[in-house]
Amino acid sequence: MLLEKSFFARPAQEVAPELLGCKLVRSIAGEEYRGIIVETEAYDATDPACHGYRRKTARNAAIFGAPCTAYVYLIYGIYHCVNIVTDREDFCSAVLIRAIECDRLPSWSKDKPNRAGSGPGKLCRLLQIDRQLDGVALHPDRHLWLEARSPDFNEPIVQTTRIGITQGIDIPWRWYLSDRTSVSRKNSTKQKITPHT
Repeated sequence: MLLEKSFFARPAQEVAPELLGCKLVRSIAGEEYRGIIVETEAYDATDPACHGYRRKTARNAAIFGAPCTAYVYLIYGIYHCVNIVTDREDFCSAVLIRAIECDRLPSWSKDKPNRAGSGPGKLCRLLQIDRQLDGVALHPDRHLWLEARSPDFNEPIVQTTRIGITQGIDIPWRWYLSDRTSVSRKNSTKQKITPHT
């Protein structure tokens, strides 16, 4: 079932754990590839690690967009990262998809199945997500969308601090499915929480 805009019209820190177990879907040349979301991080305007924390620019404009749109940016000049915009328009808030686990891999992937999407840059390369998708509404018509988790989803979730940042490092806005080997990196200090229903 397609996740609608209303699901994302909430604070990023509420949406992020509820995206675990949902599927990121990409249509490429008529083929659909689905990845279970196994790791997420939340960012918003109150957070110094958020791209829109200081001001809106041409580069980060999409993070100020409508809920259920994509914010795609480039890191280190070579890796793309995909975020799902949340909350409300004109307020920067988004969930970074950090890792996915695909049901089947595209022919161009040479990685092990459980590691092909084990990082934000890797999953964008795997699903051919780049800046051309920045700001688009997440919908099958745009070849990138999200589907709800299974009704019987019941995997243990870990909440911890985010990784790969230098500001806001103490904010515990990272979540992952503890039993999945496709998580980018597991923490030694962690707090298990029960799945949201």
